Amino acid sequence: MYKGIECKIYPNQQQADIIQMTFGHTRFIWNQMLGMLNERYQNNKTLKMLSYARLSSLIPQLKREYAWLKDVDSVAIQCSVKRLSETFERFFKGFCRYPKFKSKKHQQSYLSTIRGQNIRFNPNQRYIKLPKLGWVKCKPSVRHIENERIQSVTVKQRASGKYTISILVASENQVLAKTGKTVGIDLGVSDFAITSAGHKYPSQKLHLKYQKQLHYWEKRMARRREKAKAAGFDLKDAKNYQKARQQVARIHEKIANKRKDYIHKVTTELVETYDVIVVEDLKTSNLLKDHKLARSIASQSWRLLRDVLTYKCEIYGKQLLCVNPYKTSQYCSNCGYDSGKKPLAIRHWTCPSCHTNHDRDINAAENIRNIGLKQALVK
Repeated sequence: MYKGIECKIYPNQQQADIIQMTFGHTRFIWNQMLGMLNERYQNNKTLKMLSYARLSSLIPQLKREYAWLKDVDSVAIQCSVKRLSETFERFFKGFCRYPKFKSKKHQQSYLSTIRGQNIRFNPNQRYIKLPKLGWVKCKPSVRHIENERIQSVTVKQRASGKYTISILVASENQVLAKTGKTVGIDLGVSDFAITSAGHKYPSQKLHLKYQKQLHYWEKRMARRREKAKAAGFDLKDAKNYQKARQQVARIHEKIANKRKDYIHKVTTELVETYDVIVVEDLKTSNLLKDHKLARSIASQSWRLLRDVLTYKCEIYGKQLLCVNPYKTSQYCSNCGYDSGKKPLAIRHWTCPSCHTNHDRDINAAENIRNIGLKQALVK
């Protein structure tokens, strides 16, 4: 089993120039190979797809034709071709769309795999050695990463201009001890997640917390864009516009990082406490049609919570179940009586049948847990 570890890096100007060059060269190889394959198919549609070995054998010829391709990491060039080959394989199996040409307008990244000791940390893990870059100052999110476990590294540049790397490492056995506990989770807006045990994880409401800052800089970015266009400047050369654009990107990045950090803390606590976790399978696209709550719902990132829970349950040896949330807030978790629909303003209600007083969200979480356990028994 493998896991990815994100790490901030702080390259100097020379290293940053090489990173930018590698972005461009790997993109060039991808586009050249894709263009060649498209033309080959148009000329003769009966020909079979070239394998990765055949495609990689064309790299030396391209390097003779374009000598500047030798200036960057050769493994990154090979990985770009391999990714293209794997994308075609996934496309033929129906797992993804047909590969497209890459543009520098999108997020820039390149992959490099381990070759001997070309990728490794120094003893105190303050620096990491990367191919063609040498030792780069870094700040890993996880300490004490053994160099022997490193498999590959992906170098990225965020929209804010910051550089990060994602290190793929071989993961050791992380199965946690069994607790014998089960829990149902109801997802909400006022509270991020409510468990059947009665614990409520509050919503961060980051879209409201950073609303003024975003409005301030988005307004200035729009004005500077219009001024640059009126003066006949290319937006790439408009320094004031670029400063505002990067500031907007930094705020969005900060929101995303805080949301991701919070979800990781919540999910880690859940998998450490419970053996079976049952969540509702929400159709967020339907909920977003309510324009009054759309922004608050989108800010919750319920899908990210489910994705993180999925892989953490697999790593830690726990079980995750997803159930249909139909009428989970209407049924009484004690006797099963259907009390009908209720407006969102009603947060507590009493069952007319068994006279049990319910918290709306906790009752829904208990119903979700009961449904999940029944499905597990049927399986």
